[in-house]
Amino acid sequence: MSRQNLMSALFIVLLCLAIGSVAQAQSDQPFTVEVVSDNLEHPWGMAFMPSGDILITERPGRLRLFRDASLDPDPISGLPPIEASGQGGLMGVALHPRFADNQFIYLSYVGYGKRGFSTQVLRARLDGLKLLESTIIFRSEPNIRSTRHFGGRLLFDDKGYLFISLGERGQRADAQDLKLHSGSLIRVADDGSIPDDNPYADSAHANGVFTSGNRNMQGLCLHPQTRAIWTHEHGPQGGDEVNVMLAGANYGWPTITYGRNYGFGTKIGEGTHKPGMEQPIHKWVPSIAPSGMTFYNGTKFPQWRGDLFVGSLKFGLLVRLEVKDNEVVSEQRFLNGKYGRIRDVVEGPDGLLYLLTDERGGALLRLQPR
Repeated sequence: MSRQNLMSALFIVLLCLAIGSVAQAQSDQPFTVEVVSDNLEHPWGMAFMPSGDILITERPGRLRLFRDASLDPDPISGLPPIEASGQGGLMGVALHPRFADNQFIYLSYVGYGKRGFSTQVLRARLDGLKLLESTIIFRSEPNIRSTRHFGGRLLFDDKGYLFISLGERGQRADAQDLKLHSGSLIRVADDGSIPDDNPYADSAHANGVFTSGNRNMQGLCLHPQTRAIWTHEHGPQGGDEVNVMLAGANYGWPTITYGRNYGFGTKIGEGTHKPGMEQPIHKWVPSIAPSGMTFYNGTKFPQWRGDLFVGSLKFGLLVRLEVKDNEVVSEQRFLNGKYGRIRDVVEGPDGLLYLLTDERGGALLRLQPR
């Protein structure tokens, strides 16, 4: 056999193996994917209302309503000025715990002020397709001209406190400065006031800071049993982290990290461990660029109850983490880029998983059991 024929035969064998591997991976996928809507523009976050309707944010600055099995063509009016620059724009959305009574929703977005941009949180009453009684209940300080690392996820805990995830805006050292909001998880009451039992409530530190040393958290959820706050954050060229958030804890960035400097791969900070700084529950090296996360607690996928699901922007993955006693014991990856960048993951009231794809022609996806 000639060298050319040998190489052709080898290529065919490798191709068949690859096809077989993909087929095996697809057969192991215990769900089908339904494209529920595919005419969103860079959707970022979603929240289910008691009616089953879905509020969806689009990063360019629109709030959309999905109802009656379709996306309402008209955006919801009454939003504040939103700066859709760089990684910024309209981001997280959450409902007040007593939404059925007061119709309050909360939105995180990027606003512009003196000397730069900041992550801000708006509370407003939803009336049909209008926002009324709007109040800005939180502004991160300081304003920074960078358009990176805004965080932006919102979550209410069982006590009715609102958690706001923030990034360090690309200013690494700021994540270790407790006088600033940058690189922290914020905890406030539903009106933006500071709870008396916040870890730094009686000090000169930045108002609302609950944790520090976080790079850029874009995943935020409650554990279904322990009710602890879990987050994930982006690392640089490796070092994406999943963390359980403890009041007053320091998660290390940029003093310790499993990430490396972009391009050069050089060391950041002092290493991966330091006394007084928390270790992640789970990490990714190399980075998957995580965004959105939820614990599955439904009945449609009983084999997944208690597992953590994370979207991946870099690889277009849905990642399943099997969690036992605050430890990740296995990881499984689905989708493999077929639908684009996965920006958010939410369990619906029907027990199905819903995903948003961060694309110009972004989609709302629904996972159905096979």
